[in-house]
Amino acid sequence: MRREWWHDKVAYQIYPKSFRDTNGDGIGDLPGIIEKLDYLKDLGVDIVWISPIFCSPMVDNGYDISDYYDIDPMFGTMEDMDQLIEEGKKRGISILLDLVVNHCSSEHEFFKKAMEDPDGPYGQYFYIRDGKDGLPPNNWRSYFGPSAWTKIPGYENKFYLHSYAAEQPDLNWENPEVREKIYEMVCWWMEKGLGGFRIDAIMDIKKDLTWQDLPVDGPDGMGAIYKINQKVKGIDAFLLELRRRCFTPYDGFGIGEALKINEETLKKSIGDGGYFSSIFAFEPCHVYRKGDDFTTYDFPIDFHEWREKTFQNHELIGDIGFEANLIGNHDQPRGASLFIPKKDYGFNSVSALATIIFCQRGLPFIYQGEEIGMTNREGWKKEEYADSATLGKFEYFEQWGYDIEKIEKVIATHSRDNGRTPMQWDDSEHGGFTIGKPWLVVNENYKEINVAAQEREYGSILNFYKRLIAFRKSEEYKEILTYGSISQIYGQYDYIFAYRRALGNQCLDLICNFCGEEQVVELQEEYDNVIFVNQEQTTMIGNRIVLKPYEVVVFEKLNTV
Repeated sequence: MRREWWHDKVAYQIYPKSFRDTNGDGIGDLPGIIEKLDYLKDLGVDIVWISPIFCSPMVDNGYDISDYYDIDPMFGTMEDMDQLIEEGKKRGISILLDLVVNHCSSEHEFFKKAMEDPDGPYGQYFYIRDGKDGLPPNNWRSYFGPSAWTKIPGYENKFYLHSYAAEQPDLNWENPEVREKIYEMVCWWMEKGLGGFRIDAIMDIKKDLTWQDLPVDGPDGMGAIYKINQKVKGIDAFLLELRRRCFTPYDGFGIGEALKINEETLKKSIGDGGYFSSIFAFEPCHVYRKGDDFTTYDFPIDFHEWREKTFQNHELIGDIGFEANLIGNHDQPRGASLFIPKKDYGFNSVSALATIIFCQRGLPFIYQGEEIGMTNREGWKKEEYADSATLGKFEYFEQWGYDIEKIEKVIATHSRDNGRTPMQWDDSEHGGFTIGKPWLVVNENYKEINVAAQEREYGSILNFYKRLIAFRKSEEYKEILTYGSISQIYGQYDYIFAYRRALGNQCLDLICNFCGEEQVVELQEEYDNVIFVNQEQTTMIGNRIVLKPYEVVVFEKLNTV
């Protein structure tokens, strides 16, 4: 594996609507991100990924782009964007933007022209098909619930495809003119000095051009559209062309949102000849998802499945490349709530989870607020949600007669809006996010969980994150924590998450008791040093270590063969 500039870095995701508002309109903005660059630098961040800030009607919170060459006024101006890139460079921080090119907005000029003349050249920029006697061409269900087809106004039997909301028509990647327009746009941004892009929904760009029905998987008689990318071939050419044209010439970093990929696709996705620089390690953190019906999802996550999938993933990847390791993002519930039982939440459990993630092989990603232990919000009311996927779930389950009281409880724990509540900067009104009315309700626990309080407290989660990142980047351990192999150890113990990092004659063993009860582990090795802990006074009795609830210890063993 060729060494890359980003291998030893730490990344941070910003959801801009919820990060920091400087003008009082209740919506986070680019000046707010610029204001907090020193905070990110002090934390130890090298790469910042910003969710969509392009012009958008905001049907899907910016993932419906109407103009790829301009900044939405709610976030600021292109001058603000140029300043952000420049100020980031001064601090050694590379800026990534979200590249959403599976679809655009229905307000994009291309789609408007296509609707004026579906049989004309711009109609070929999208997937427009004849229906079946006025009904959709097939039974594909969009990610957001209803049919993936919407009838074109003024036509009795013409429909356009949208994998997500009806306002997000899918772009026709089979059309070389479309691909060329996309590549021109990406290169325009790279010329501005971006470090690269996070590439949204990219595994959806290849369609089943036979347009056959999918197996029915719900009471609506439809099949989930994501299953298409598991059966179609030919996406390789698109993705390799994208990397060759847009990323390789700039030494740019491209990270793909690649869901539900198999072993063959994984090995094509990353590494020296892969589609992307990296992809997110979704498989371990998505084990709570049981099929398509999220009323059956686990909450919190099943420890044993998470542990098993983590090491399966590392074994599968080997040394061909790096995945990006994460706890959560804008599309999931808060990681502190998903991984940790409510009764166990606190410094010990949050710091243990962070250490497990950061000491693995791969690029660690922090989602905004994780560094202070932000949690799911409690007490959601239906009218408070802003997420289109969440509202689509309400509509779907109400339509098919599910127990609404049960559905409300499930949605409250799994809604994406949990991860999108505003950043909690201090204990002033609205958590210091805005002086106006926030676009989404602030989590009421902001008075206890906020940046200002944790900056003052030496033993806070925030200051632990700073120590953890400094440990990962230290001269002594950066090489092994970046490039060392990883393998599971002590897997015979329940609720023990443990692994070995090895490189040359150096070996680090991480052992974590990830539960609320004390555990004793009989050590199979003699170690030279304890080099990192999240709690004080590690207890050793002979060759046994007595681990307190959520205690994590990293041992060092030198001169190994």
